[in-house]
Amino acid sequence: MHPRFEAIYRVNTIKKCIALTFDIGWGGKVPTPVLEALSASRVKKATFFLSSHWVLERPLLARKIKNHGYEIGSHGRLHQNYTEHSNRWITREVRAAESIIRKVTGVKCRLIRTPNGDMNQRVIQLLGSLGYSTVHWSKDSMDWTNPGVRTIIRNSTTGVKSGDILLLHASDSARQTARALPSIIRKLRRQGFVFVTVSELLSMRSR
Repeated sequence: MHPRFEAIYRVNTIKKCIALTFDIGWGGKVPTPVLEALSASRVKKATFFLSSHWVLERPLLARKIKNHGYEIGSHGRLHQNYTEHSNRWITREVRAAESIIRKVTGVKCRLIRTPNGDMNQRVIQLLGSLGYSTVHWSKDSMDWTNPGVRTIIRNSTTGVKSGDILLLHASDSARQTARALPSIIRKLRRQGFVFVTVSELLSMRSR
C-alpha cells in the first residue's frame, strides 16, 4: 500500500498559533514593503511560496526573504493548473522549480503550494511521492483582488482558529497587502495568536 497523502488546509493544534503565508509569482514592487511591514511588526515567522520563474528574475529579493529567516516553499514554475497536466509534466515542473530555488536561495523546498491552489487527489499523491507536502489554506485574505485595506483586514482576522493557514500575496497584483499587514498582525496578536511557519505548525499537530 502506498501512503495516502493529504493536502494541508489547517492543522489541529491546541496551541494558539497561526501561519502567515505569502505567494509570490511576479513583480518587484510589493515584496519589499511586505517584508518591511513584517519586520516593523517584529514578525519573525512566516512562509513564502515562491515561483521559480520569479526567483530567477529577482534573485536578490528571494535571498532577502531567506536572510530575514522566513521559510521558503515552492510555488512551482509556470502559473498553470496542475490538474490539467500529466504526471510527467508536473514532475518536470516541480523538479525544475526545486533546482532553481535551491540554486538561488540554498533552500531545498519540502512544502509546495500549487499555482492557483489547483489540485486533486492525483496531484496531491504525485507531489507527496516527490517528497512534498501540499499546502492549501483555511483563511483567504482575498488581497489579490484589492478589495480595500479594511476588507483584507476583516477577511484575515475574523473567525480565526488555532492552526489556521492564512493566504496572502506579495506579488505586484496585491497592491494593498503591505498596508493591511500592520493591522492584521496587531488584531491577531490581540486575539492571542502567535505566528509560526507552516513547518512549525505541522510539528504541533494534535495526535
